[in-house]
Amino acid sequence: MRPVVTGQRGENRNIRPNEANFRVKHNGLRIRASVAAVTTGVLAAASAAAIGGQALAAPQPSVGQVQQKVNTLTSEYDQASQQYDQAVQDLSAARAKLSRLNKEIARDQANFKKMRGQVAQIATISYEDADMTSVAALLTSGNPQAVLNQASLMLEMAGSRNQEMKLFLAAARKLSDAQQQAQRTEQGLASLEKQKEQNRQHLGTLLANEKATLASLTASQRQQVAAASIGAGGVTAAVYTGPTSSQADKAVAFAYAQLGKPYQYGATGPDAYDCSGLVQAAWAYAGVSIPRTTYEQWSSLPHVPSSDIQPGDLLFFDGEGHVGIYVGGGDMIDAPQTGQNVERVPINSPWYAQNFDGAARP
Repeated sequence: MRPVVTGQRGENRNIRPNEANFRVKHNGLRIRASVAAVTTGVLAAASAAAIGGQALAAPQPSVGQVQQKVNTLTSEYDQASQQYDQAVQDLSAARAKLSRLNKEIARDQANFKKMRGQVAQIATISYEDADMTSVAALLTSGNPQAVLNQASLMLEMAGSRNQEMKLFLAAARKLSDAQQQAQRTEQGLASLEKQKEQNRQHLGTLLANEKATLASLTASQRQQVAAASIGAGGVTAAVYTGPTSSQADKAVAFAYAQLGKPYQYGATGPDAYDCSGLVQAAWAYAGVSIPRTTYEQWSSLPHVPSSDIQPGDLLFFDGEGHVGIYVGGGDMIDAPQTGQNVERVPINSPWYAQNFDGAARP
């Protein structure tokens, strides 16, 4: 019998070499099997996560969906651009009014000061009111409203020279009214400046949204969308060779001369234009004054049927939010939107044909 050898930990040392090798190999297989199982599990989990991520990812929009969104953004852009134009126009009118009021105030102040000196001679006694001010102090005041607040006292004090006092009070009232109008105008200016800035920011947001929307497409798909968007199919270089005898002819000739100039909202030339600014400038060149915004142009000018459109007529689109000038031959000249230039474009281009509202003749 073979002896049994016991190690320090009581191990059974009576193991044959083949058996030992088998156990080592067997344990190695078990380890490798375990590693393989873990690896397989990790890969399966990663694959499941990838599949799940694909399932959760938002589907890419179709060309048609992007086209619809771009057209919606274009419509919003047209409206915001016209609102911006209106704010600019209102600001210009308010500044002109404030300038007139300041000149009026300067004249009224001079008249008030002159008459105050005359009326001061009437005051032969000093009269203290219930609060604090003497008539003498009141007559040295440069505040016309303070004088008006004590009108009854002033008239009482005037005695036989009542008519002079009435003229003085009238001058005070005129100056006070002008000052109040100027204050309201200044407040209106601040409000219009804020509105203008909000419109400007909104226009920037719309353009950024449009760029982000188009970025989801391939180059080929972007070309498809562009072909059906505002300004598609236009040319920015052409020479007018028609007549210039009528005012409409002159307006058309002017529009041709602006081809290639950049679109800029709020611009009325001579270096850049927006859509309504371009047609207004064209007709102003022909000697005809038309309103500034598309909405005012549409509401104030005589409408003409589409079957009777003639060169020089204004063509309106997108809920009267956009306008171009018809130049004959089925073409119009238009300032489309930011990033584009004044161009001659066929009126049967997809965007224009789908968004046409009507025509008006200055």
